[in-house]
Amino acid sequence: MEKRKCLECGESFNGRADKKFCSDLCRNAHNNKLNSDNVNYVRNINNILRKNRRIIEDLLPEETAKVSHQKLVDKGFNFTYYTNITTTKTGKNYIFCYEFGYLPIEGNFYLLVRRKVEA
Repeated sequence: MEKRKCLECGESFNGRADKKFCSDLCRNAHNNKLNSDNVNYVRNINNILRKNRRIIEDLLPEETAKVSHQKLVDKGFNFTYYTNITTTKTGKNYIFCYEFGYLPIEGNFYLLVRRKVEA
């Protein structure tokens, strides 16, 4: 068998002809490095979505609530990210972060709502 060098640490090792790493630790470390940019991007977006959800949940004491744009901004709400948009029969577009959503209404206000989720 011919000695090869580990793609992660550079150490020489013996093994199967198609083996690329000296150990599971090096294989995992190598793959984690390759995927870290994508994972960090997704993690950051998920953190924003969870924060948006938490903000709406905190501002929604009952079924619905009316809140100003400025109040959402002051709490750190990010309007760029949401999980889905639901259009009603009347043509209104509710924007949701998971089960919590908002509808832009007159005067720079938003109607906050909670979608009923079946368990």
